Amino acid sequence: MDSPTLPPPPPTELSQALKRNIKAIEERRAKEASDATLEEKIAQAITSFTGSMRFVYLHLAVYGGWIVSNLGWIPITPPFDPTFVILAMVASVEAIFLSTFVLISQNRMSAAADKRADLDLQVSLLTEHELTKLTELVDSIADRLNAKPALSDVEVGEIKRDIAPEAVLDEIESKQREAAEKLDQR
Repeated sequence: MDSPTLPPPPPTELSQALKRNIKAIEERRAKEASDATLEEKIAQAITSFTGSMRFVYLHLAVYGGWIVSNLGWIPITPPFDPTFVILAMVASVEAIFLSTFVLISQNRMSAAADKRADLDLQVSLLTEHELTKLTELVDSIADRLNAKPALSDVEVGEIKRDIAPEAVLDEIESKQREAAEKLDQR
């Protein structure tokens, strides 16, 4: 059976505004990367390497060789850690440092995500405001032409009101508190 939807046709070319936006994002990311401190760059490089298959292969070779050597399977190498205590200590210290590097990288990524979320919020609020003003304009044009909108007067009135983000956040937080209180009462 054929799908009821079809994929959109491929775009012939991106709009100038979209090209400008893509370039601005690339430039911002390049600037943020260049503004990173030496410590952040080192942490990112280590995190990138430790998240690769090369790191896995290196560990297979080093730890595998360590284990095989200390099990006495290589006659030319005497066991130097027969109880594997040193291996466990090395692995533990490595885990401490690796988790720290990952956290440093995650903190930096989180800060960048927060910036993007703030930008998204600002654009959404601006869009909401512009749409409200456009609705007012269209409504006044409809009044002037004596055209009856498809929406009720109540719906048009709601659309024409500006949204106060503080009120929306307060309502969301209120609902979350109510839900948490209900869970606590159980």
